[in-house]
Amino acid sequence: MNAWLDWGIPVIVWLQGLGEWLRAPMEFFTFLGTEQFYLLIMPALLWCYDVRMGLRLGFILVASDGLNGLLKLALGAPRPYWVSDDVRALSSETSFGAPSGHAQNAAALWGRAAAWIGRGWAYLVFGLLILLIAASRWYLGVHYPMDGLLGLLVGGLLLWAFLRWEGPVGRRLAQLTVTQQVGLAFLASLAVVGLELAVVALTAGRPVPQEWFLRAGAANPGADPINPRSLESMFTTGGLIFGFGAGAALLLGWGQFDAKGDWWKRLLRSVLGLAGVLALWMGLDLLFPTGEAPLALALRYVRYAAVGLWAVYLAPRAFRALRLA
Repeated sequence: MNAWLDWGIPVIVWLQGLGEWLRAPMEFFTFLGTEQFYLLIMPALLWCYDVRMGLRLGFILVASDGLNGLLKLALGAPRPYWVSDDVRALSSETSFGAPSGHAQNAAALWGRAAAWIGRGWAYLVFGLLILLIAASRWYLGVHYPMDGLLGLLVGGLLLWAFLRWEGPVGRRLAQLTVTQQVGLAFLASLAVVGLELAVVALTAGRPVPQEWFLRAGAANPGADPINPRSLESMFTTGGLIFGFGAGAALLLGWGQFDAKGDWWKRLLRSVLGLAGVLALWMGLDLLFPTGEAPLALALRYVRYAAVGLWAVYLAPRAFRALRLA
């Protein structure tokens, strides 16, 4: 029993008891916090709305994702349906639970968007969206309320740090050459992967109870088996950090892309750009091996680095070449 977490079981049971009619909206709000949604919406903001806003949101998202993976491995907390027969598994996850990545990323990302807009309606709308994304995870049975509260806290602290330091750090980075910036992005990606590997090694002696595997499998028989110490997510994040960081350095160094333009040009940018994202994300997934062998993990890093580089730099170059920007 864990008093920090178990008080949330009755809360989850009560939420799920409100009825099946809530499942569809809760699944929708959960989707708004997934990798798939961010891969669709985030590049489009950079291509079609505002380059610097898109870059700032992208940076805080990849930073939050890396920090969340590190904290999950360090804390090693279960999901509610792994330990309680009273909780229905209306969704499934294979990683550790705390803090909630959906809640943390939403607080950091949409909080930064609200701060960028700086209007009262933006704080209200995005604040409500953040809370609904966090609550959707409780209803679906994949997070304790404490996981969500911790995620909101970490995301809020990260948002404060970005608002406080992104200006000075950005000016310092601007003094570096493009080559140095690309190299720094590569080193940052290796640092994130290295830190998470170190946490995995340091916590290797902490057992994952067999009960968690059995309950998770029984609660959702058709789902992938849980794999809380999987190395795949850290190489995903590392690749995105390198691809995004290198792409940002190259894009700002080039300095010839503007997200403004006629509506039909913006629409075509979105269609062509997202086609490239999906081709790399899904196509390389089919071509590359899966699993946790060294080659598979290295190619996973390459796959996500390619997605990030396309979204941030290569797509804008293509738009200029096609006279869409």
